[in-house]
Amino acid sequence: MQALETWIVRLNRAFVALLLAVVFLIVFVNVVGRYGFGSSFAWVEEVARHLMILGAFSGAGLALREGRLVAIGLIFEVLPTPLATALRWAVVVVMFIFMAVMCWLGIQFVEFGWDKETMSTGISRGIPYLAIPIGCLLFLIQLAFFAKRFVAQEFEQDVIPDMAEG
Repeated sequence: MQALETWIVRLNRAFVALLLAVVFLIVFVNVVGRYGFGSSFAWVEEVARHLMILGAFSGAGLALREGRLVAIGLIFEVLPTPLATALRWAVVVVMFIFMAVMCWLGIQFVEFGWDKETMSTGISRGIPYLAIPIGCLLFLIQLAFFAKRFVAQEFEQDVIPDMAEG
């Protein structure tokens, strides 16, 4: 199971990095085209937006692993350890239910938008809407693997060291 988890995390990180690299590349080329040659692509803003949304949804599970999701930690610090642990498990259950519902609603949203087209690219709106169920499913997978460590607050170290350290 550890090998599968490692593989999924690496794949998820590579996917998010690829999305961000593509966004950087197309926006950079568009800026150079606009200011250097007086011409730009109309579809770049739309595609960059959709890819950024997919990146944000897809990276949420990775943020969970590193303890980077917004939380109110003071509550856990003032509670007795057994109660704090129980509350952390309740948070896991709520996150799981919320993301499962979001995944299910996201699939419905994809179906709703499938027959409609985006403005600039003319592709089905269902394609960018796939960010919701894909991201939520990735989060659920990460949560399933990481729940016990989340409760124990055994967050993973930064993948990229802080600038102040290096």
